[in-house]
Amino acid sequence: MASTYGDIRRVETTGALEATARQDKLTEKGVAASHKMARTDNARMQKYRAIILRAAGKGKIDPALICGIISRESRAGAALRDGWGDHGNGFGLMQVDKNYHTPKGKWDSEEHLDQATGILVEFILGSRKKFPGLTPEQHLKVGIAAYNCGLNRVDNYAHADMHTTGRDYSSDVLARAQWYKNNGF
Repeated sequence: MASTYGDIRRVETTGALEATARQDKLTEKGVAASHKMARTDNARMQKYRAIILRAAGKGKIDPALICGIISRESRAGAALRDGWGDHGNGFGLMQVDKNYHTPKGKWDSEEHLDQATGILVEFILGSRKKFPGLTPEQHLKVGIAAYNCGLNRVDNYAHADMHTTGRDYSSDVLARAQWYKNNGF
């Protein structure tokens, strides 16, 4: 499925930094580490395939990008406790932050994915307004970084991940998404 918001295959990414890769005890870092983590989550991800595809269609977002966020945020549900993560602040597969949004649906529901995808789209559209000179793919990367840390904390495209978790959020998510795109999503 094509995305209205740019082609994830054309976005430059360096993948996961060493600290993120160490979560899986990986010795490599970068795109290779992100791909390994995506592959690790793939069997669990398949359980949500139908709702991912429907949410992606409604949001006009590449389903592989939703997978990349799910993999990073919740390890396809494996990192959650009763649907919650981030010390009880993040809800669901895509970790909607209860401090900024009222979570909708069950943690593993289509309603949750619809809400989280809508939040992501809002950040991508916000990126277009804040940084009008960027390409669609650059807006996509900024929007993904903003999904994690807020658009007000993204100062420019070159340092989009400066204030994100692990300082590699959008790069890691995009590398994981690229793996999912090449492997059936």
